[in-house]
Amino acid sequence: MALSEQKTMKTADILSEFRASFFAMSRLASLPWTFVEDDLLSNESSEFISALLKQTCLHPLCRRFPPSVRFRRMFLSELIRREAADCDPLDELYDALAEVLGAEEETECYKSYFLPGGGAVSLLENVALISEGTTGLVTWEAALYLAEWALDHRQVFAGRSVLELGSGAGLTGITICRSCRPHSFVFSDCHSTVLQKLRENVRLNALSEQTSPAARVHELDWTTATEDQLAEIGADTVIAADVVYDPEVAVSLVKLLSKILSRPSTQVQPEILICSTVRNPETYGGFKQQLENAGIHHEVMTGAVSSVFPYNRLAAIELIKLYR
Repeated sequence: MALSEQKTMKTADILSEFRASFFAMSRLASLPWTFVEDDLLSNESSEFISALLKQTCLHPLCRRFPPSVRFRRMFLSELIRREAADCDPLDELYDALAEVLGAEEETECYKSYFLPGGGAVSLLENVALISEGTTGLVTWEAALYLAEWALDHRQVFAGRSVLELGSGAGLTGITICRSCRPHSFVFSDCHSTVLQKLRENVRLNALSEQTSPAARVHELDWTTATEDQLAEIGADTVIAADVVYDPEVAVSLVKLLSKILSRPSTQVQPEILICSTVRNPETYGGFKQQLENAGIHHEVMTGAVSSVFPYNRLAAIELIKLYR
């Protein structure tokens, strides 16, 4: 392969990395800024900056589902700071900055995650990590990991009825609906504000009870859910991400999982997958012990997942499969 072709491929990869990180609002320090500086120094032109703007602030998706005003302002400021001194100023760069300098900060913003087959999952999320007494209004690492695992194991969901516990903003479930061909998908949560945001995100991504797969949002309180309610949902596969963060919540979750697994022996047991970011080993260990006490065994699902979405890959994330 010619050197020019290699450079073109590398440039395309860098632009793709910037696009994914920009729309997911990744930490600015994690972006490949060194490539920008090297390109500006070697070419002494703003051609790459112009191409980068087209993949970020000037991308059509940014008009429809823009990241936060603060993030865009910081991103553009970083680009301007790295512009080579002997390059002609790029008008579109300064125009883009002027636009966000005059915009008001909001409590909500959009994050978008690009799928391998094309298209993106776009979510309305809260800017604050904790808002209105819940962490369910943002996307966490375990949800992204579980979505990547699902993309690598699409057969687990194809043609099946899936229930997601604690769906939050909806990233994992929407990814599965868009890419894994389930028969139906039930998103669930119990916090009223989370449910409202979840319904909006499901709609934003063109999913409904009338689409294929049929997708609906269900209010499900783990402390009061009955076996009849769960039987009505009738899930073949049950998933959850980042739901083991509090000892009291873990107690309710284990009781719910026991009900889900209490089908008659003549019926096939649902496949249950729980993905967790292990922030507190004591809390997570307590959850596993409660599972064992309830007669629920687990298997740790090992093996790397394909790198699809940008997130902190140094986080301690574990995916377990439950069975009786």
